[in-house]
Amino acid sequence: MHYAELDKAWAELTGPGAPFEIVEVEVRGVPIKTFKNAPPNVRALWLSTAQFADRDYLVYEDERLTYAQSHEKVAALAAWMLSQGVKPGDRVAVAMRNYPEWMLIYWACACIGVACVGMNAWWTAPEMAYGLKDSAPKILFADAERLARIAEQPDMLGDILLVAVRADPPPGAVAWAETVATPSPLPDVAVDPDDDLCIFYTSGTTGFPKGAQLTHRSSVSNLMNMMFSGQAHGLATQRATGVAPPAAPPIPVTLVTTPLFHVTANNCGAYATTAAGGKMVLMYRWDAGHALKLIERERCTSAGGVPVMARELITHPDFDKHDTSSLLTVGGGGAQLQPDLVAKIDQAVATARPNTGYGMTETSGIITSISGDFFVDKPASCGRAMPTFDVRIVGDDGQALPPGQPGELWVKGASVIKGYINRPEATAESITDGWLHTGDVAWLDEEGFIYLVDRKKDMVLRGGENIYCAEVESALHQHPAVAECSVFGVPDQRLGEEVGAAVFVRPGEQVDAAALRAHIGALIARHKIPRYIWLVDQPLPRNANGKFLKRELRETLKVEEAA
Repeated sequence: MHYAELDKAWAELTGPGAPFEIVEVEVRGVPIKTFKNAPPNVRALWLSTAQFADRDYLVYEDERLTYAQSHEKVAALAAWMLSQGVKPGDRVAVAMRNYPEWMLIYWACACIGVACVGMNAWWTAPEMAYGLKDSAPKILFADAERLARIAEQPDMLGDILLVAVRADPPPGAVAWAETVATPSPLPDVAVDPDDDLCIFYTSGTTGFPKGAQLTHRSSVSNLMNMMFSGQAHGLATQRATGVAPPAAPPIPVTLVTTPLFHVTANNCGAYATTAAGGKMVLMYRWDAGHALKLIERERCTSAGGVPVMARELITHPDFDKHDTSSLLTVGGGGAQLQPDLVAKIDQAVATARPNTGYGMTETSGIITSISGDFFVDKPASCGRAMPTFDVRIVGDDGQALPPGQPGELWVKGASVIKGYINRPEATAESITDGWLHTGDVAWLDEEGFIYLVDRKKDMVLRGGENIYCAEVESALHQHPAVAECSVFGVPDQRLGEEVGAAVFVRPGEQVDAAALRAHIGALIARHKIPRYIWLVDQPLPRNANGKFLKRELRETLKVEEAA
């Protein structure tokens, strides 16, 4: 393999005077690596795309918006928000499916120094109420489904101005059309690189989601890392094989399959596509058959999302009936691609190569990236850490471990979030002197490639969604019949993991699995509800410290015996 060529390309692209030159700056008192030539903020990134005026930008079903039309709406919306008393440093929330309006709101907020709060569209009314109280936005943009949840608990709004998107506005709310009705130049607002850009929620170990503060610097750094990765892998492969890339690379056309309130679709998919003047093809919901039709119709160059989506795409019975020759990459992130899937992607799509990025909300996107020949050669790896990251593999004693030995992965660099809003303890627990404790157990090989082994955090990773066991346990414990419960991941071929729960019912009480699911369905989002529930007749096994033995439960409880 061409690892020596990759080392050379890496050094050449990041050295003095190079396009991805790395420099050290101090941010919040911590020296970190960053790109010297990165845009100063996301406003500058958005303004740079005005050059693509006549190109299609956002496609949703039969609707199309060009870059010029999008810039007009973003400017009008930004001016409208300021006219409503929103100021730089404030927050504006978005609760909707992947409609074109999502991206327009996001860029408008970025351009006026307002943090966009991406609310999980699967949240129940109580979860929405918590997110709104925690983030305190001045305005909430919501679609019909989210308006229905607000109607269940209308006091969640308080003084928040509600804007109805693709729905009739309820009393006191504003119609979306009104927010973009008045043409306006984009307001001139100074935006600092370390201002909050957006708040994305990640499940909390205490049962409450945590609002991660992604900054302009962290998000731009993630974009540059992705651009660097593509060039480094391409340059190394070109030099090793002698095959030159096309003189004019195709304009990217990205099939967006995962929610825009996650970094996978937003900071990775949307940023890379937008910066290159590409087209984003939005789906109402994931359906592999419909995805194949869109790939053929729009000539998509990349598709994937989380691993289950890539697998369902290439194994769909209609795969060979559609023209997928425009695809250059298939893969994604949100979870590790299984090694067998790497080979299957490489074989199934003649024009496409497999790729993946490992990262998290707390790093504003990717930590590592791997693609093409390197991924085929090391299918169990998630790649090298990107050049703005320092990396440590840390043992239980807090000491760094050598290559080959597994420990918790810590990273430091420009892409790391500022912290969690209103959660100084959680911030201090997760970030030490700029080092983010990922909670993932990993090891490094001699070429610097990272391999994920396990998760240190008590978490289920279901189809790319992080589900903290404590959150589900907290909901179960609110049922009066539950004496003890333990939630853990159950292996699943399609989603990677499903949620399982062992429940010990209070003596004298009676409850079945259906009643428990109905109970917690009113408290937590549907994807967090356990697929497998075991009602046990003895207290759950514990260790000497009183903690439930989740591994023992996973190994002894049989899936076929679950309710």
